[in-house]
This record gives sequence, structure tokens and C-alpha cells, in this order.
Amino acid sequence: MAAIAVSLATSLTSAVVPSSLTSFVFNKLNSAPCLRFTFSVSRFSSYRGGGKLMAHSLVRATLGLTQPANIDVPKIALSAKEIDVAEWKGDILAVGVTEKDMTKDDSKRFENSLLKNLDAKLGGHLSEASSEEDFTGKPGQSLVLRVPGHGAKRIGLIGLGKSATNAYAFRNFGEAIAAAAKNAQASNVGIVLASSGSTSNESKLNIASAIASGTVLGTYEDNRYKSDSKKPVLKSVDILGFGTGPELDKKLKYAEDVSSAVIFGKELVNSPANVLTPAVLAEEATKIASTYSDVFSATILNAEQCKELKMGSYLGVAAASDNPPHFIHLCYKPPSGPIKAKLALVGKGLTFDSGGYNIKTGPGCSIELMKFDMGGSAAVLGAAKAIGQVKPPGVEVHFIVAACENMISGTGMRPGDILTASNGKTIEVNNTDAEGRLTLADALIYACNQGAEKIIDLATLTGACVVALGPSIAGVFTPSDELANEVFSAAEASGEKLWRMPLEESYWESMKSGVADMVNTGGRPGGAITAALFLKQFVDEKVQWMHIDIAGPVWNEKKRTATGFGIQTLVEWVRQHSS
Repeated sequence: MAAIAVSLATSLTSAVVPSSLTSFVFNKLNSAPCLRFTFSVSRFSSYRGGGKLMAHSLVRATLGLTQPANIDVPKIALSAKEIDVAEWKGDILAVGVTEKDMTKDDSKRFENSLLKNLDAKLGGHLSEASSEEDFTGKPGQSLVLRVPGHGAKRIGLIGLGKSATNAYAFRNFGEAIAAAAKNAQASNVGIVLASSGSTSNESKLNIASAIASGTVLGTYEDNRYKSDSKKPVLKSVDILGFGTGPELDKKLKYAEDVSSAVIFGKELVNSPANVLTPAVLAEEATKIASTYSDVFSATILNAEQCKELKMGSYLGVAAASDNPPHFIHLCYKPPSGPIKAKLALVGKGLTFDSGGYNIKTGPGCSIELMKFDMGGSAAVLGAAKAIGQVKPPGVEVHFIVAACENMISGTGMRPGDILTASNGKTIEVNNTDAEGRLTLADALIYACNQGAEKIIDLATLTGACVVALGPSIAGVFTPSDELANEVFSAAEASGEKLWRMPLEESYWESMKSGVADMVNTGGRPGGAITAALFLKQFVDEKVQWMHIDIAGPVWNEKKRTATGFGIQTLVEWVRQHSS
């Protein structure tokens, strides 16, 4: 195994890991107690730095001998150009059109100036084809024409609906462009809006970023576990009609960095539990710290160290699994300048959830998808990767994951057991399948102890939230209006859908225990609310806190793949706190 140098919060030395060992020790300086990492895992090829795939060949083969293929994600060059659209040369010129843009005069010619000029170059072919195909610019509609003998080999009209006014719509536009490029096997694409109206310069920057992000993410396919797969052809994207200059170039670079982080997060969630164990998740975190060692430090706590910190709630969940827990803490500090805000991001990290003794059974239990129960940790670590690239000044950020599995064995927690969290509060376990909140309890206490002023936790926490909001919208719970406004602003800029839910204090009555401070789950009514109220018990009252339930949007059921949800919002929220 190659040497791994990790910058740790406790000033640990670098370590060289011999291939003959399955465990290794990072020793503190000054002969202080050591921090132990124990890895008994295979190979996980998920982390990308600068567009290159990095993989480690670890010692023991996984169950099923599965190893993800070492596939390079093609790097798409994003650039802004200011040229006559009709003169652009490439494989596809993609034009975003609203229903209003498709309005035609009495002679059935376009009224929109950009479409009118393109149509004139094509001898009226564009207006004629759009009428024949009944293309009206509705969302989801696309029309791609071959136009040999012109600068662009194809021209595609992509519907934006009545209007496109937010990042979500423009990101979807980018994904539609990516689909058209795949179908045409295009290696380069030009993108333009038929009309941009009186858009401000800041809006133009945000629109260009959303389109670029959507195109990159729409092009990506996770083929690491397929025996045969086609590589994406798209190599370059030209953003036209948005101007040029350093501001726009910086915004496109930001979109590229964040998209890379979203892909990283997707790959973490997509990886099965026989590959992505708690130990491997911890190793992925240490890779982030070592890659961006100028701004990151890492602390990974083993079970014994968590026991010393009295994390009984977290360790109770982890007790049944042969794969030991790993408590992950990354700390970002900017390379220079004063710290004006201290933030913490906490992610649920159940790399597999069987439900424990309250095992998941029956239709709709989705036990086969419980690899995605670490979607919160993927969002947090994905955000860490992006922050390492962007390096926002003036803000300190703690990324915290209590990684473990919820399994069944003679050593596991039972219904009726009482756990004691690290703040001394006791929890009667009336359902072992309400385990995520038990791990988050100790993680939230730990985050408060780091001095964080604001904390956001993300978790695939409840099916009740999916029932309430469906598969595309995350539920937000917070007593802080200020924090809610900040996060909703970040989500709007990122194109991710959130909905604020009530924290109805009267519902806490159903969470009371006769023998402990609380039970870990109430009745079926208001299940997402009582789960959030449970978490609230482990957050310092002086800390602004938010819980985001991402059980719905973490997974795209239609495509059978992870979404990377939450990463873009988190990065934007941190960036907004930067000086």
C-alpha cells in the first residue's frame, strides 16, 4: 500500500502503511496516546482530485470479491465565449427556449430575434420542423436537427416552459443538454438562451453556473460496478451569450469544483455495503484531509476512544456489526486570515441498516437500498471535498460523521435496552430501526463541543418525511428563523428543493419513557417531527441548529442511482458565511 500522509487535528505524524498489515497506528507527538485506524477492506475507487481517480489496494477482499473499476471521469472543459451564435462551430448548438420564445408571426416565422436569425441561416428549416414536430418549448421537450453545411452539425431546441427563473430550472436544462449530447455522441456543445431579458450580471453568473453544473452532472454515469460500459464522449462546453471575463471564469470553475464533489458524493452512496464499510468511509475522509492538507485536519476515533467519550448511544447501534465503528471528524480552517464564523455539518453515516432486531421486512421496507442510509455523510464529505477546493476565507467548518452499521447479532442492542448518550441523557430503545437518530445524538453533542455556532445535520432519517414531501423535497426542521433564511437562500442558489416543517413541541409527549429520559421513537403520526424533536435534545440551546431529512431526495428511483443531494446547498451556505 502506498504511503498515506494525513494531517490530524492532534498534530499526528505521517504514516507509511505496510501491505502486510491490516491495522496501523498514527502516534501523537510527545508520546501522547495513539489514534488507531483498523482497516479490513477491499478497494474503493471513489475519490477524485484534479480530475484523476485515486484508488488504494487494501488488504482483504470484500464479500463477493467485488472491486469497483478504476474509471477516470472525463474532464469537461467549461468556457465562456462571446461570438455570433450562428457562427459557432461544433457538434450541437443547444438553444434554451421558453414557450414565449416559440411565438411565430402570421407567416409562421419566429418573432424571437435569435431564433429568427438562426432560422434565416437554415432557410426556414428550424421554424418548419418545430411546427411539424409540435415543439412549443414546454419543459421536457427537445428537438434536435441535423444541419450539414453549417457551423454547428446539429441544432437543438430545449424547452424551458413558460419561464426559467431559478437554478433548479437551469440545472435541469443542463441535464437535458447532456442527454441530447449523449444521443448524438457529441464531443462539444455550445449553449445559449434564446432570450435572457434584462438579466443582471449576478443573475447571469448564477444561470451560467447552474447550466454548466447540470450539463456536467447529466453527462456523468457511475459505471464502476459494470463489467462493460461506454465512456462519455462530451469533452467541452461553450457557454454563449453570457459575456466573458474573470468573474464568469471563476463562477464556472466553482461549478466544476462543486460538480466534482457531487459526483464524489454520488459514488459514496452508490457503493454497496460490502465495499463501503465504516472503515472505508473513514479512509475516504482521510484522503480529503491529505489531499487538502493546507486547510484540513482529520481525527478518526475508534470504538475504544468513543467509549472514553461516553458515546453510548452511537456505540449501542454499532455493537452488533463485525465491521467496527469509525467516528469521523474533519476540520477546515482557511490558510490565512481571522475566523469570523464557526460552523458544523453532521451527516448520518449508516453504511448499512438492516433495522436490527426490528428488522426491515415486507413490501416497501427497501432493505435492499439501505446502502443509501449514509447519504447524509456523503453530503457532508462531498461538501468537505468542495470546500477543500474552493477554500473560502473567514470560516471554520467541522465535518462530523458517526459511521457504523446497524446489524443483528448476540452483541447487538435489543428493543427495551437503555442507552446513555455522551451528555448523560438516557434513551429507551423501543425500536432498533430508529437507529440513525441514536448515532446523530452523540455526533451533535460532539459538534457542540467543538464550539460550533451553527450546526446543520443531514440524514436519511424517516419514511414519514418521504410520505409527507415525496421523493424530490427534503424536510427542514429548525427553531431558528435566521438559519432557515440562510439555508433556503443557499438552496435556491443551488437548485435543491427544501420545505420547512414544524417543530411541534406538544408531540414530544409521545417520546417520553417511564424508565428513561426518552424513547427513541414515537407513534406513526408526525414521525418526521418527533425524530427532529429527539435530535433537538442533544443540541446546546445557545447553538443555532437545523435538521434536514433527505430520505426522499437522496435516491433517484427512476434512474436507480444516488443524486448527491445536499452537497451544493451546504457548500453555498458555507460560502455565504465566508468573508
